[in-house]
Amino acid sequence: MPSFAYTARDRSGATVSDVVKAPTRRDALRLLSARGLSPLRVEESSPGRAGPLGPPLRPSEARSSKPPSAAQLSRRERLPFLESLIDLTSSGLSAGEAVRLLSMRIKEPRLRLVCTQMWDQLGEGSTLSQAMSSLPTVFDSSTINLIQAGEATGNLNDVLDRLITHLTAQKELRREVMNALAYPVFMMVVAGGVIIFFLVFLLPRLQTLLSSLGGELPTSTKILVGLSDFGIHYGLFLAIGAVFGGIAFWRWRATEPGRLVTDAWMLKLPLLGPFSVAQTVLSFSQTLSVLLENGITTAEALRMTERQIANRVHRAAFDVATGRVLEGEALSAALQRTGCFPDLALDQLAVGENTGNLVPSLKKISVAYQKTLSQQLNVFTRVIATGVLLGVFIFVGFIAFAIISAVFQLSSSFKS
Repeated sequence: MPSFAYTARDRSGATVSDVVKAPTRRDALRLLSARGLSPLRVEESSPGRAGPLGPPLRPSEARSSKPPSAAQLSRRERLPFLESLIDLTSSGLSAGEAVRLLSMRIKEPRLRLVCTQMWDQLGEGSTLSQAMSSLPTVFDSSTINLIQAGEATGNLNDVLDRLITHLTAQKELRREVMNALAYPVFMMVVAGGVIIFFLVFLLPRLQTLLSSLGGELPTSTKILVGLSDFGIHYGLFLAIGAVFGGIAFWRWRATEPGRLVTDAWMLKLPLLGPFSVAQTVLSFSQTLSVLLENGITTAEALRMTERQIANRVHRAAFDVATGRVLEGEALSAALQRTGCFPDLALDQLAVGENTGNLVPSLKKISVAYQKTLSQQLNVFTRVIATGVLLGVFIFVGFIAFAIISAVFQLSSSFKS
Protein backbone atom coordinates (compact mmCIF):
# COMPACT_ATOMS: atom_id res chain seq x y z
CA MET A 1 0.00 0.00 0.00
CA PRO A 2 1.42 3.42 -0.90
CA SER A 3 2.66 5.77 1.80
CA PHE A 4 1.97 9.49 1.80
CA ALA A 5 4.09 12.07 3.58
CA TYR A 6 1.98 14.94 4.85
CA THR A 7 2.18 18.23 6.66
CA ALA A 8 -0.98 19.22 8.48
CA ARG A 9 -2.33 21.43 11.25
CA ASP A 10 -4.01 19.81 14.26
CA ARG A 11 -6.94 21.15 16.29
CA SER A 12 -4.70 23.29 18.48
CA GLY A 13 -3.17 24.95 15.44
CA ALA A 14 0.21 23.20 15.68
CA THR A 15 1.87 21.94 12.51
CA VAL A 16 2.66 18.21 12.37
CA SER A 17 4.45 16.08 9.76
CA ASP A 18 4.20 12.32 9.41
CA VAL A 19 3.48 9.46 7.01
CA VAL A 20 0.15 7.74 6.44
CA LYS A 21 -0.66 4.64 4.38
CA ALA A 22 -3.67 4.69 2.08
CA PRO A 23 -4.68 3.22 -1.30
CA THR A 24 -4.92 6.63 -2.95
CA ARG A 25 -4.12 10.22 -2.13
CA ARG A 26 -7.83 10.98 -1.78
CA ASP A 27 -8.18 8.21 0.81
CA ALA A 28 -5.17 9.65 2.64
CA LEU A 29 -6.79 13.08 2.73
CA ARG A 30 -10.00 11.64 4.13
CA LEU A 31 -8.08 9.68 6.76
CA LEU A 32 -6.27 12.82 7.89
CA SER A 33 -9.54 14.74 8.02
CA ALA A 34 -11.07 11.98 10.17
CA ARG A 35 -8.15 12.34 12.58
CA GLY A 36 -8.91 16.02 13.03
CA LEU A 37 -6.02 17.25 10.91
CA SER A 38 -6.18 20.01 8.29
CA PRO A 39 -3.79 18.94 5.46
CA LEU A 40 -1.38 21.52 4.10
CA ARG A 41 0.66 19.22 1.84
CA VAL A 42 0.30 15.54 0.94
CA GLU A 43 2.86 13.74 -1.27
CA GLU A 44 3.31 10.06 -2.08
CA SER A 45 6.56 8.82 -0.62
CA SER A 46 6.42 5.15 -1.67
CA PRO A 47 8.94 4.02 -4.33
CA GLY A 48 8.01 3.23 -7.88
CA ARG A 49 6.12 6.44 -8.58
CA ALA A 50 7.51 9.17 -10.80
CA GLY A 51 7.05 11.95 -8.33
CA PRO A 52 4.78 13.58 -5.83
CA LEU A 53 1.10 13.37 -6.56
CA GLY A 54 0.10 15.95 -4.08
CA PRO A 55 1.10 19.54 -4.72
CA PRO A 56 0.50 22.13 -2.00
CA LEU A 57 -3.18 22.67 -1.50
CA ARG A 58 -4.40 25.95 -2.97
CA PRO A 59 -7.72 27.77 -2.59
CA SER A 60 -8.32 27.26 -6.30
CA GLU A 61 -8.72 23.51 -5.64
CA ALA A 62 -11.88 24.30 -3.75
CA ARG A 63 -13.51 25.38 -6.98
CA SER A 64 -12.82 22.20 -8.95
CA SER A 65 -16.42 21.06 -8.82
CA LYS A 66 -19.30 23.00 -10.22
CA PRO A 67 -21.13 24.94 -7.47
CA PRO A 68 -24.92 24.78 -7.29
CA SER A 69 -26.83 27.53 -9.00
CA ALA A 70 -28.30 30.49 -7.13
CA ALA A 71 -31.78 29.12 -7.82
CA GLN A 72 -30.92 26.00 -5.81
CA LEU A 73 -29.06 27.44 -2.84
CA SER A 74 -29.17 30.74 -1.00
CA ARG A 75 -28.14 32.43 2.25
CA ARG A 76 -31.01 30.67 4.03
CA GLU A 77 -28.96 27.47 4.22
CA ARG A 78 -26.00 29.17 5.91
CA LEU A 79 -27.23 29.37 9.50
CA PRO A 80 -28.78 25.84 9.62
CA PHE A 81 -25.55 24.39 8.24
CA LEU A 82 -23.36 26.18 10.78
CA GLU A 83 -25.65 25.13 13.64
CA SER A 84 -25.52 21.50 12.51
CA LEU A 85 -21.74 21.70 12.05
CA ILE A 86 -21.00 23.04 15.53
CA ASP A 87 -23.19 20.36 17.10
CA LEU A 88 -20.75 17.77 15.77
CA THR A 89 -17.45 19.63 16.04
CA SER A 90 -18.15 20.56 19.67
CA SER A 91 -18.50 16.81 20.36
CA GLY A 92 -14.94 16.18 19.25
CA LEU A 93 -15.30 15.46 15.53
CA SER A 94 -13.14 17.25 13.00
CA ALA A 95 -14.78 19.64 10.57
CA GLY A 96 -14.23 17.26 7.65
CA GLU A 97 -15.73 14.27 9.41
CA ALA A 98 -18.65 16.40 10.61
CA VAL A 99 -19.43 17.53 7.07
CA ARG A 100 -19.19 13.92 5.86
CA LEU A 101 -21.70 12.76 8.45
CA LEU A 102 -24.02 15.66 7.66
CA SER A 103 -23.92 14.86 3.95
CA MET A 104 -25.25 11.37 4.75
CA ARG A 105 -27.70 12.08 7.56
CA ILE A 106 -29.40 15.38 6.72
CA LYS A 107 -32.75 14.87 5.01
CA GLU A 108 -33.55 18.45 3.95
CA PRO A 109 -32.67 18.57 0.21
CA ARG A 110 -31.05 22.01 0.04
CA LEU A 111 -28.99 21.54 3.19
CA ARG A 112 -27.97 18.08 2.06
CA LEU A 113 -26.80 19.55 -1.24
CA VAL A 114 -24.64 22.08 0.64
CA CYS A 115 -23.02 19.33 2.71
CA THR A 116 -22.49 17.08 -0.32
CA GLN A 117 -20.84 19.88 -2.31
CA MET A 118 -18.58 20.75 0.61
CA TRP A 119 -17.62 17.13 1.28
CA ASP A 120 -16.57 16.74 -2.35
CA GLN A 121 -14.18 19.65 -1.81
CA LEU A 122 -12.94 18.43 1.57
CA GLY A 123 -12.31 14.98 0.13
CA GLU A 124 -9.92 16.55 -2.35
CA GLY A 125 -7.91 18.11 0.48
CA SER A 126 -9.48 21.56 0.71
CA THR A 127 -9.90 23.23 4.05
CA LEU A 128 -13.34 24.15 5.38
CA SER A 129 -13.00 27.78 4.34
CA GLN A 130 -11.89 26.76 0.85
CA ALA A 131 -14.87 24.43 0.55
CA MET A 132 -17.17 27.28 1.60
CA SER A 133 -15.69 29.52 -1.07
CA SER A 134 -17.03 27.09 -3.70
CA LEU A 135 -20.57 28.01 -2.59
CA PRO A 136 -20.70 31.82 -2.94
CA THR A 137 -24.51 31.83 -2.98
CA VAL A 138 -24.53 30.37 0.56
CA PHE A 139 -21.42 31.75 2.26
CA ASP A 140 -20.34 35.38 1.91
CA SER A 141 -16.77 36.62 2.16
CA SER A 142 -17.14 37.61 5.81
CA THR A 143 -18.18 34.11 6.83
CA ILE A 144 -15.37 32.51 4.80
CA ASN A 145 -12.72 34.84 6.25
CA LEU A 146 -13.93 34.19 9.80
CA ILE A 147 -13.78 30.42 9.28
CA GLN A 148 -10.32 30.78 7.76
CA ALA A 149 -9.16 32.74 10.80
CA GLY A 150 -10.58 30.06 13.08
CA GLU A 151 -8.71 27.36 11.18
CA ALA A 152 -5.46 29.32 11.34
CA THR A 153 -5.70 29.86 15.10
CA GLY A 154 -7.19 26.47 15.97
CA ASN A 155 -10.28 28.10 17.51
CA LEU A 156 -12.82 26.97 14.95
CA ASN A 157 -15.53 26.16 17.49
CA ASP A 158 -15.22 29.58 19.14
CA VAL A 159 -15.48 31.28 15.76
CA LEU A 160 -18.49 29.17 14.82
CA ASP A 161 -20.21 30.01 18.09
CA ARG A 162 -19.69 33.77 17.65
CA LEU A 163 -20.71 33.62 14.00
CA ILE A 164 -23.91 31.72 14.83
CA THR A 165 -24.75 34.22 17.55
CA HIS A 166 -24.25 37.08 15.09
CA LEU A 167 -26.33 35.47 12.34
CA THR A 168 -29.07 34.54 14.81
CA ALA A 169 -29.29 38.15 15.98
CA GLN A 170 -29.65 39.30 12.36
CA LYS A 171 -32.34 36.69 11.75
CA GLU A 172 -34.26 37.81 14.82
CA LEU A 173 -34.08 41.43 13.65
CA ARG A 174 -35.53 40.49 10.25
CA ARG A 175 -38.26 38.51 11.98
CA GLU A 176 -39.14 41.49 14.19
CA VAL A 177 -39.33 43.75 11.13
CA MET A 178 -41.63 41.33 9.30
CA ASN A 179 -43.84 40.87 12.35
CA ALA A 180 -44.03 44.62 12.85
CA LEU A 181 -45.09 45.19 9.25
CA ALA A 182 -47.57 42.31 9.11
CA TYR A 183 -50.33 43.99 11.14
CA PRO A 184 -50.26 47.39 9.35
CA VAL A 185 -50.20 45.68 5.96
CA PHE A 186 -53.13 43.47 6.98
CA MET A 187 -55.09 46.50 8.16
CA MET A 188 -54.41 48.38 4.91
CA VAL A 189 -55.50 45.40 2.78
CA VAL A 190 -58.71 44.88 4.76
CA ALA A 191 -59.54 48.60 4.80
CA GLY A 192 -58.86 48.94 1.09
CA GLY A 193 -61.02 45.91 0.34
CA VAL A 194 -63.93 47.26 2.36
CA ILE A 195 -63.73 50.67 0.69
CA ILE A 196 -63.53 49.18 -2.82
CA PHE A 197 -66.43 46.84 -2.08
CA PHE A 198 -68.59 49.74 -0.90
CA LEU A 199 -67.73 52.07 -3.78
CA VAL A 200 -68.01 49.49 -6.55
CA PHE A 201 -70.82 47.20 -5.39
CA LEU A 202 -72.97 48.78 -2.68
CA LEU A 203 -73.00 52.46 -3.57
CA PRO A 204 -74.28 51.98 -7.18
CA ARG A 205 -77.35 50.16 -5.80
CA LEU A 206 -77.85 52.90 -3.22
CA GLN A 207 -77.45 55.53 -5.96
CA THR A 208 -80.21 53.87 -7.98
CA LEU A 209 -82.53 54.08 -4.99
CA LEU A 210 -81.74 57.74 -4.34
CA SER A 211 -82.15 58.65 -8.01
CA SER A 212 -85.56 56.97 -8.15
CA LEU A 213 -86.74 59.23 -5.33
CA GLY A 214 -85.85 62.34 -7.32
CA GLY A 215 -84.65 65.61 -5.86
CA GLU A 216 -81.29 67.31 -5.64
CA LEU A 217 -78.52 65.40 -3.85
CA PRO A 218 -76.24 67.22 -1.39
CA THR A 219 -72.61 67.97 -2.27
CA SER A 220 -71.16 65.23 -0.04
CA THR A 221 -73.35 62.62 -1.71
CA LYS A 222 -72.38 63.87 -5.17
CA ILE A 223 -68.70 63.50 -4.24
CA LEU A 224 -69.32 59.97 -3.03
CA VAL A 225 -71.24 59.09 -6.19
CA GLY A 226 -68.47 60.60 -8.31
CA LEU A 227 -65.87 58.44 -6.56
CA SER A 228 -68.01 55.40 -7.20
CA ASP A 229 -68.40 56.20 -10.91
CA PHE A 230 -64.71 56.85 -11.27
CA GLY A 231 -63.89 53.53 -9.59
CA ILE A 232 -66.30 51.61 -11.81
CA HIS A 233 -65.17 53.14 -15.11
CA TYR A 234 -61.46 53.75 -14.49
CA GLY A 235 -60.59 51.62 -11.45
CA LEU A 236 -59.25 48.70 -13.49
CA PHE A 237 -57.00 50.97 -15.57
CA LEU A 238 -55.82 52.69 -12.40
CA ALA A 239 -54.98 49.34 -10.80
CA ILE A 240 -53.08 48.17 -13.89
CA GLY A 241 -51.18 51.46 -14.01
CA ALA A 242 -50.32 51.16 -10.31
CA VAL A 243 -49.00 47.61 -10.82
CA PHE A 244 -46.83 48.59 -13.78
CA GLY A 245 -45.65 51.70 -11.95
CA GLY A 246 -44.72 49.63 -8.91
CA ILE A 247 -42.81 47.12 -11.04
CA ALA A 248 -40.97 49.89 -12.88
CA PHE A 249 -40.08 51.61 -9.60
CA TRP A 250 -38.88 48.33 -8.08
CA ARG A 251 -36.67 47.57 -11.09
CA TRP A 252 -35.24 51.08 -11.01
CA ARG A 253 -34.52 50.72 -7.29
CA ALA A 254 -32.69 47.46 -8.02
CA THR A 255 -30.11 49.45 -10.01
CA GLU A 256 -27.27 51.11 -8.13
CA PRO A 257 -28.26 54.73 -9.03
CA GLY A 258 -31.89 54.01 -8.12
CA ARG A 259 -30.90 52.41 -4.84
CA LEU A 260 -28.73 55.39 -3.96
CA VAL A 261 -31.53 57.88 -4.67
CA THR A 262 -34.25 55.93 -2.85
CA ASP A 263 -32.01 55.34 0.17
CA ALA A 264 -31.38 59.09 0.32
CA TRP A 265 -35.16 59.66 0.22
CA MET A 266 -35.63 57.15 3.01
CA LEU A 267 -33.25 59.04 5.30
CA LYS A 268 -35.45 62.15 5.00
CA LEU A 269 -38.70 60.45 6.06
CA PRO A 270 -39.83 61.02 9.66
CA LEU A 271 -40.04 57.39 10.81
CA LEU A 272 -37.92 55.52 8.26
CA GLY A 273 -34.94 57.90 8.55
CA PRO A 274 -34.13 57.22 12.24
CA PHE A 275 -34.86 53.52 11.70
CA SER A 276 -32.38 53.36 8.81
CA VAL A 277 -29.70 55.10 10.89
CA ALA A 278 -30.23 52.72 13.81
CA GLN A 279 -30.09 49.75 11.46
CA THR A 280 -26.79 50.98 10.00
CA VAL A 281 -25.24 51.46 13.44
CA LEU A 282 -26.41 48.02 14.55
CA SER A 283 -25.07 46.29 11.45
CA PHE A 284 -21.77 48.18 11.72
CA SER A 285 -21.23 47.41 15.42
CA GLN A 286 -22.28 43.75 15.24
CA THR A 287 -20.25 42.88 12.15
CA LEU A 288 -17.10 44.79 13.09
CA SER A 289 -17.04 43.38 16.63
CA VAL A 290 -17.34 39.80 15.37
CA LEU A 291 -14.61 40.28 12.75
CA LEU A 292 -12.13 41.98 15.08
CA GLU A 293 -12.81 39.50 17.88
CA ASN A 294 -11.87 36.60 15.61
CA GLY A 295 -8.55 37.96 14.45
CA ILE A 296 -9.43 39.68 11.17
CA THR A 297 -7.17 42.66 10.50
CA THR A 298 -8.66 46.12 10.94
CA ALA A 299 -8.37 47.06 7.26
CA GLU A 300 -10.01 43.85 6.06
CA ALA A 301 -12.67 44.00 8.79
CA LEU A 302 -13.66 47.54 7.81
CA ARG A 303 -13.98 46.60 4.15
CA MET A 304 -16.12 43.57 4.99
CA THR A 305 -18.25 45.62 7.37
CA GLU A 306 -18.83 48.16 4.63
CA ARG A 307 -20.45 45.47 2.47
CA GLN A 308 -22.90 44.62 5.27
CA ILE A 309 -24.36 48.16 5.42
CA ALA A 310 -27.65 48.14 3.52
CA ASN A 311 -28.22 51.87 3.02
CA ARG A 312 -26.16 52.98 0.01
CA VAL A 313 -25.72 56.54 1.29
CA HIS A 314 -24.29 55.26 4.55
CA ARG A 315 -22.17 52.69 2.69
CA ALA A 316 -20.59 55.39 0.54
CA ALA A 317 -19.91 57.52 3.61
CA PHE A 318 -18.42 54.54 5.43
CA ASP A 319 -16.17 53.85 2.44
CA VAL A 320 -14.75 57.37 2.73
CA ALA A 321 -14.32 56.92 6.49
CA THR A 322 -12.52 53.61 5.96
CA GLY A 323 -10.03 55.30 3.64
CA ARG A 324 -9.29 57.90 6.31
CA VAL A 325 -8.81 55.20 8.95
CA LEU A 326 -6.32 53.40 6.73
CA GLU A 327 -4.45 56.71 6.41
CA GLY A 328 -4.08 56.82 10.20
CA GLU A 329 -7.15 58.71 11.42
CA ALA A 330 -9.12 57.40 14.41
CA LEU A 331 -12.26 55.43 13.53
CA SER A 332 -14.56 57.59 15.66
CA ALA A 333 -13.18 60.80 14.13
CA ALA A 334 -13.49 59.43 10.59
CA LEU A 335 -17.11 58.35 11.18
CA GLN A 336 -17.95 61.72 12.74
CA ARG A 337 -16.96 63.44 9.49
CA THR A 338 -19.60 61.45 7.60
CA GLY A 339 -22.50 62.90 9.62
CA CYS A 340 -24.31 59.55 9.40
CA PHE A 341 -23.64 58.18 12.88
CA PRO A 342 -25.24 59.42 16.14
CA ASP A 343 -23.05 61.30 18.60
CA LEU A 344 -23.70 58.83 21.44
CA ALA A 345 -22.44 55.89 19.38
CA LEU A 346 -19.37 57.89 18.34
CA ASP A 347 -18.63 58.79 21.97
CA GLN A 348 -18.79 55.13 23.01
CA LEU A 349 -16.56 54.22 20.09
CA ALA A 350 -14.04 56.91 21.03
CA VAL A 351 -13.92 55.61 24.61
CA GLY A 352 -13.22 52.10 23.33
CA GLU A 353 -10.40 53.38 21.11
CA ASN A 354 -8.82 55.38 23.92
CA THR A 355 -8.92 52.45 26.36
CA GLY A 356 -7.89 49.84 23.82
CA ASN A 357 -11.17 47.93 24.26
CA LEU A 358 -12.83 48.55 20.93
CA VAL A 359 -14.63 45.21 20.72
CA PRO A 360 -16.46 45.56 24.09
CA SER A 361 -17.51 49.08 23.11
CA LEU A 362 -18.87 47.81 19.80
CA LYS A 363 -20.82 45.10 21.61
CA LYS A 364 -22.36 47.67 23.97
CA ILE A 365 -23.37 49.79 20.99
CA SER A 366 -24.98 46.79 19.29
CA VAL A 367 -26.97 45.88 22.42
CA ALA A 368 -28.17 49.46 22.84
CA TYR A 369 -29.24 49.82 19.23
CA GLN A 370 -30.91 46.42 19.24
CA LYS A 371 -33.24 47.83 21.90
CA THR A 372 -33.58 51.09 19.97
CA LEU A 373 -34.65 49.24 16.85
CA SER A 374 -37.24 47.23 18.79
CA GLN A 375 -38.68 50.44 20.23
CA GLN A 376 -38.76 52.11 16.82
CA LEU A 377 -40.51 49.09 15.32
CA ASN A 378 -43.19 49.27 18.01
CA VAL A 379 -43.69 52.99 17.39
CA PHE A 380 -43.79 52.43 13.63
CA THR A 381 -46.39 49.69 14.00
CA ARG A 382 -48.61 51.82 16.21
CA VAL A 383 -48.37 54.88 13.98
CA ILE A 384 -49.19 52.94 10.80
CA ALA A 385 -52.03 51.01 12.43
CA THR A 386 -53.47 54.17 13.98
CA GLY A 387 -53.21 56.03 10.67
CA VAL A 388 -54.98 53.25 8.78
CA LEU A 389 -57.76 52.97 11.36
CA LEU A 390 -58.16 56.75 11.47
CA GLY A 391 -58.38 56.92 7.68
CA VAL A 392 -61.00 54.15 7.62
CA PHE A 393 -63.04 55.83 10.34
CA ILE A 394 -62.93 59.17 8.52
CA PHE A 395 -64.04 57.57 5.25
CA VAL A 396 -66.82 55.58 6.93
CA GLY A 397 -67.94 58.72 8.71
CA PHE A 398 -67.98 60.60 5.41
CA ILE A 399 -70.06 57.82 3.84
CA ALA A 400 -72.54 57.88 6.70
CA PHE A 401 -72.78 61.68 6.56
CA ALA A 402 -73.31 61.65 2.77
CA ILE A 403 -76.06 59.02 2.94
CA ILE A 404 -77.86 60.53 5.94
CA SER A 405 -77.70 64.05 4.50
CA ALA A 406 -79.13 62.72 1.21
CA VAL A 407 -81.98 60.99 3.03
CA PHE A 408 -82.85 64.11 5.05
CA GLN A 409 -82.70 66.38 2.01
CA LEU A 410 -84.92 64.07 -0.05
CA SER A 411 -87.41 63.65 2.79
CA SER A 412 -87.62 67.43 3.23
CA SER A 413 -88.30 67.82 -0.50
CA PHE A 414 -91.19 65.33 -0.19
CA LYS A 415 -92.72 67.41 2.64
CA SER A 416 -92.44 70.59 0.65
